Amino acid sequence: MLEPLPTLRAPEKPELIFARALPAREAFTWLAAGWNDLRASPVSSLAYGILLVALSYAALWALAAAGLLYLALPAIAGFLIIGPFLALGLYEKSRALESGDPVSLWRMVLVRPASSGQLAYAGLLLGLLVLFWLRAADLLYALFFGLTPFPGAEVAFANVLTTGRGWSLILVGGVVGGLFAGFAFALSLFSIPMMLAQKRDALTALGLSFSMTLQNLPVALAWGAIIAVGLAISVATGLLGLAVVFPVLGHGTWHAYRAIWKDAQ
Repeated sequence: MLEPLPTLRAPEKPELIFARALPAREAFTWLAAGWNDLRASPVSSLAYGILLVALSYAALWALAAAGLLYLALPAIAGFLIIGPFLALGLYEKSRALESGDPVSLWRMVLVRPASSGQLAYAGLLLGLLVLFWLRAADLLYALFFGLTPFPGAEVAFANVLTTGRGWSLILVGGVVGGLFAGFAFALSLFSIPMMLAQKRDALTALGLSFSMTLQNLPVALAWGAIIAVGLAISVATGLLGLAVVFPVLGHGTWHAYRAIWKDAQ
């Protein structure tokens, strides 16, 4: 006698433990919280921002000295990838304010994350993404302008900004760079604050960050747009705006992490 066929059931959807149903406008709440953290102890945050400006100028000088100044724009875009790692001290200040601990620039610079070794590994992975993006930008330039000797930064910028092929390169490069930045943004947005506060291995933290971002996509995209606007303002001011913009966004990212992570098991 034939056995009855088993009853088919619809596959169960995994529980979305990080979904908070936050509206996109909640990103402005994080921005306001970041501003409040800066105002709570402005000297430490602004000094941290000034250090970052100095580091940015040093990086541009190194590119110029190596004859690679044409990679300045991709490098600035790559800043979105490693920005969360550079904001580690700002997360520490926001955490200290949250717990009522004393705040100082020394504490921010010499922060001791709960997952220090794994954090270094995550930083290495994010750094590799930046290198991949710079190489992709180099190859895109060669694709549009040919395998010819590099004409120099001034001529390269003129080629990109004043020719049809140059504008096509900007369009394609924007799409490719957006894919790099979007993927890295999802990986790093919450993983770096997480490894500051918790003992997590790098791959787990990166995966959790990706999941947290996807499960809260509207507000995460809104926060990403705010970061992009902040970076644009900084570029328009010759990177000097980073001294204020970066601390506000760094503090705000900590509050974003706290808002998404709360009650998660």
